[in-house]
This record gives sequence, C-alpha cells and structure tokens, in this order.
Amino acid sequence: MNKPSNRQRSVIMALAFMTLLPAGASLFGQQTFGTTIYLDYTCYMSKSGPKTMAPPDTPSFKNNFFNFRRAYFTYENKINDNLKFRFRYDADNTANLTSVDVKTGSTKKDDKLRPFIKHVYLDYAGLLPNSSLKVGMTETLTFKIAEEKWGYRSVAKTLTDGYKDVTGKEIDATSADVGVSFTHNVSKSFRYAAMVSSGSHYSHIEGDKYKKLMAQVQILPLPGLTFAGYVDYEQQAAVTGSPKAYTYKADIFLEMVRNLVIGFEYFSYDNDTYVLNSKRYKAGGLSVFGRYAITPDQFGLFARFDSYEPNSELKDDEMSLMIAGFDWCPVNKSWKIQPNVFIYNYKNGKIYNPTMTKNSDIVLNLTFFLSF
Repeated sequence: MNKPSNRQRSVIMALAFMTLLPAGASLFGQQTFGTTIYLDYTCYMSKSGPKTMAPPDTPSFKNNFFNFRRAYFTYENKINDNLKFRFRYDADNTANLTSVDVKTGSTKKDDKLRPFIKHVYLDYAGLLPNSSLKVGMTETLTFKIAEEKWGYRSVAKTLTDGYKDVTGKEIDATSADVGVSFTHNVSKSFRYAAMVSSGSHYSHIEGDKYKKLMAQVQILPLPGLTFAGYVDYEQQAAVTGSPKAYTYKADIFLEMVRNLVIGFEYFSYDNDTYVLNSKRYKAGGLSVFGRYAITPDQFGLFARFDSYEPNSELKDDEMSLMIAGFDWCPVNKSWKIQPNVFIYNYKNGKIYNPTMTKNSDIVLNLTFFLSF
C-alpha cells in the first residue's frame, strides 16, 4: 500500500479538523468571560454640607478625587440547556486593609483594590419549565428587579442597596449571600421566587444558626406595567424575646412608552433590636426614577429622587437625594461616559455633622463605565 503524499496528508488533516471543529466550537462557545468597571472622577461643588464641609484645620481635605468603585470579572459556563455555572470576582478598596510588621507590631494602611468572590453558584433550569434553581453564593432577591429597571448601577445603587451608603445607618440588605434560591416564571404575567440564605452576606461566614428567608412576587397585569412585592425574615439572636427583623418592599414599574422606564421603589425595615427611648423604630425610604433612551445604545437621560427615614422615632433626621445625568456611548456601548450630579438635602444636617452651616451637599461625578 502506498503511503499518502504530503498533499493527501494535508487534506486528511483538514477534513479531520473540520469534523472535530463543531464539537470543540460548541464546547468553547458555552463559556463566556466578562469584565465590568466603574471609575469616577468626583468633585464637591458645595463646601458647607455634612459630606462636603472640610473638617477644622484640614487644608488637604479631599474635595476632588479619582476612584475605582468596582471592578467585576465574571466567568460563566452553560454546561447544557438546563445547567449553568457562574464564578464572579469583585474588587474594591473600601476595606482599608492594613499590613502588620510582626517585629514592631506597627501597621500600615493599604488601599489597594482587593479581589473577593461575589458569586459562585450552579443554576439548574430543569426542575420546572421556565424556572431557575441556584445553589451557592448567589444573588439575592432583595433589589434585583429594581436594579434591572433602574439600569444605572454604574452611577448609583438602588434605594435599598445604597441605604447605608447615604444614611450611614445599617439595615440587613445585601446583593449576594450563600444559600439556595428558586425562581419560577409561571406565565408572562406572573412570577414568584423564594430564597433561604445564611443571612451573613457574601463577605462573612455564617455567624449563627438562624437563616434568612426571602419571598418575592412579580405581576404584570398589562403590557408595560409591573408590580413587585418582597418580604424577608430573620431571627436576630438567641436572647430573651427572640428578636426578629423584617424587610418589606413594594415596586411599581411603567414601560408603556418606548425607551422610557419609570419606577417606584418603597421599603421598610423593622428590627426588634432597633429601640430609642424604649420605643421601637423603623427605617425606610421611597425612590422615584426615570430613564429615557433618546438614541438606544448611544445617548440617554436619567433622573432619580430618593427620600430616607433613618429613624421613625427621631425628629428631623429625614434626608433626600436627587440624581440627574446623561449616558453617552462615544464609540461603542462597551464604553459609556455618564456625567451626573448628586444633591443631598437634610431636614437637620447638624444630626449628621454638628459643625455644618447648610443643609445640603452637591457632588459632581464623571463616571466611566466599561464592560467587555
């Protein structure tokens, strides 16, 4: 038998490669990598509010600065039609980690962007039609719908998500946690979801035996009209009285005009351990926002108004935040420039800064959004 020539061998190898290519291409086609980055240049436009007023004898007060708020790296693999895996790294420098010299015991501030795991979960879609069962460190139900409708996480977190950042008061709300969640789209007009999680958030190991229970219902009675209700519950500690905490949320979204979204988000946080002068108090807030794409994927406008109540038993602690800006894609939708302004108003700003002279802060941000 004659040996194949070089040309014949080349043809055979090419045919073999073409035979194997679809399987290989299909395998690698199931895997996706993505990166999302939020970078701001921030400048204080006021000088006498709780946030923007320089402390006494601080000539180097930082009233303008660059800041990487977040940097996400996401790997996903759709293993088959029913099974998907996600791994997401996040990074920020808000923890202000310190290094320790073991010989002297001295510490050094370290503001480097530090990566941490945000998501590690399996997503199984075969339990019921149009369902999703997620197991692992996964996104919670608390403000996912509102965040999707707001659409500008690069500019600001939603009301419930960003409550602590604005008020400085703690409520038990997180974007991810370790647990199990189940979502089922029963029809185009009805969806429900439930989740059991550790309650310790993604950044801490589970600290007690109690679990956080979440439930959500989403109804679309008319095209372009969405109602969403949410509640969660968690026992706080094994002490006398068994204190509990509840979060209640209600959202309404209007999308009846093309390229226009109007949203309303309300929440109330009720924790038995929140007591002032022997009276329990609640924290809560209301958000109204709108966004309009003048030219989809190229230019849009957005605005939002948030009202906060950090303590229902404390007078004059109410505050509000107004956000406005525009969204421009100069080259491609993977790169967005989002100039925006934050205007904070306080009923009594001295509660937040006793030395202040005005009840407002104005902060200008030039936000760069990168996604690829």
